[in-house]
Amino acid sequence: MEYSEILKITKFIQSKVSFTPKIAVVLGSGLSDFANTIEVKHTLNYADIENFPLSTVKGHAGKFVFGYIDKIPLVLMQGRFHYYEGYSPDKVVLGIRVMRQLGAKILILTNAAGGISFPVGTFMGIKDHISNFAPNPQVGKNIEELGERFFDMSQTYDKDLIKIFEICAKENNINFKTGVYIQLTGPSFETPSEIRMCKMLGADAVGMSTVMEAIAARHCGFKICGVSFITNQAASESSNLSHQEVITNADIYSQKFKTLLTAAIKKMKNLLNS
Repeated sequence: MEYSEILKITKFIQSKVSFTPKIAVVLGSGLSDFANTIEVKHTLNYADIENFPLSTVKGHAGKFVFGYIDKIPLVLMQGRFHYYEGYSPDKVVLGIRVMRQLGAKILILTNAAGGISFPVGTFMGIKDHISNFAPNPQVGKNIEELGERFFDMSQTYDKDLIKIFEICAKENNINFKTGVYIQLTGPSFETPSEIRMCKMLGADAVGMSTVMEAIAARHCGFKICGVSFITNQAASESSNLSHQEVITNADIYSQKFKTLLTAAIKKMKNLLNS
């Protein structure tokens, strides 16, 4: 995708929404209800944006939400795009690049994930990631206006941001750990043997999103943090996984997620001024 196309989409959004966000949040499966907790100023459906992908997965509303928490301007993606939906890598990360062009500096990536090291109900701060068969969205012509051709991924997830989540979780008695997230392509859940492989590689949680977005976000200069919500146990010989289980458990623990994310965003105010 050319930079001119990204700019065209950005300018269209700006023509419809007079708002400059400082923090961007991608809401994972079953977590879109968080949008109801902010002071909403504008919404814009993906379907109303020319050449923009559409969310096709249950639990992804498919719109941008603009608003405030404690006077901090936010843009939320209420629905992301997945490689397994048939989208090319540049389409998967288009929303990330657009939110950066809109002015956001901090990106919070959330997802529903399968637990390898942690039980259902745990929130896991992502300290690093592994891409397994998910293509790198930077393959192809580099968009020089966004970032350099070759860029460092050794500290993708900002330690100060994850520390904020750790503090907020402790203050609100929420089970929070840190670990490594691995993205596989999906849409099928992983086999027990694949989970054993993921564990051997050092992964603590597994899912079908986030890593491609984080790569693109690092490329274009976002300060990034990621939080995985463990909504199911990763596959074993005795398990029987379903997307409905993911949605159900996300609903059960949604209030804790809202509390944690709201508290963390409030504590990020000082970082926005640094």
